[in-house]
Amino acid sequence: MSEQPGRIMSAEIAEQPAVLRRILDQGAPRIRETADAIAARHPRFVLLTARGTSDNAALYAKYLLEIKLGLPCGLTSMSTTTAYGARPDLRDVLVVVVSQSGGSPDLVASTRAAREAGAITLAVTNNADSPLAAVSEYHIDILAGPEKALPATKTYTASLLSLYLFAEGLRGSDGAAARNLPELAEAVLARQDEIRLLAARYRFAGRMVITSRGYGYPTAKEAALKMMETSYIPALSYSGADLLHGPLAMVDNVSPVIAVVTDGSGGDALQPVLDRLRGRGADLVVIGPKYQVDAASAGFVLPTDGVPEELQPLLEILPLQLLAYEVTIARGQDPDAPRALAKVTETR
Repeated sequence: MSEQPGRIMSAEIAEQPAVLRRILDQGAPRIRETADAIAARHPRFVLLTARGTSDNAALYAKYLLEIKLGLPCGLTSMSTTTAYGARPDLRDVLVVVVSQSGGSPDLVASTRAAREAGAITLAVTNNADSPLAAVSEYHIDILAGPEKALPATKTYTASLLSLYLFAEGLRGSDGAAARNLPELAEAVLARQDEIRLLAARYRFAGRMVITSRGYGYPTAKEAALKMMETSYIPALSYSGADLLHGPLAMVDNVSPVIAVVTDGSGGDALQPVLDRLRGRGADLVVIGPKYQVDAASAGFVLPTDGVPEELQPLLEILPLQLLAYEVTIARGQDPDAPRALAKVTETR
């Protein structure tokens, strides 16, 4: 265990406003140059490749690229290349590979194969000297700085912002709507006492369900991952639409349900799901705008006024990172060093 349990994870969560500023001030011009170069090649399709936390960032990029640019996107299954040896025709396809370390052999191998198959390859990493950056035609450095805690926090939000700026660059925009994110993130993180009170509800939880729709869905998946890898509570993440197709039957008035409600079309689409959850007497906690939190058992109000729906995930994940941290501390465990995990997972 670390000298003070959770010391490293807590510090890295707190770094996120500074990381977001660094990306906006230093990284944005280079991201725009990369986006311009790729846009000039007119990709007809996008494939997104990642594992773990980076996979949730890639899912966020899928929503961005499909909604904002009308580009069809898919999430790849690397084993089709690395285990089965498939070699699809990837001419004029943009392959975006997201990895905090850039070191996993399957990511490197599948990227090399994609480039050989004619793809435009872009690596989005926190390590400009990584094997993945070397094998890719283009690279975006997310500028998060060294991340020492095993649970990824600042590299997740750094990936989201970098992917947002890249998507905006592809459509000729400077991403100016993101300029106030660092200040908003600071304001959210300053309310950790509210999260500590929420954590008291979940210290003895046997399981948890986290749900959302649209841009919030990657947040639900990332929050579930953070909760499982730090506190070991089984946390199941579902799109609200999928929750109604069967898993709703397991919801009761004992196990908590966390709903990530974006202020926009995704939140509107989630409303019937929230109504059904209330009808089942669920212990419903909402992360989202005030009017949604007021209608739930408990929650955390996010500053959504003036924040485009596609940028709200960068704020939504912050209280959920803190929640995973606080629940883990309350359970007497060390979130810096979850059992059986390594910082760089080398899958093949």
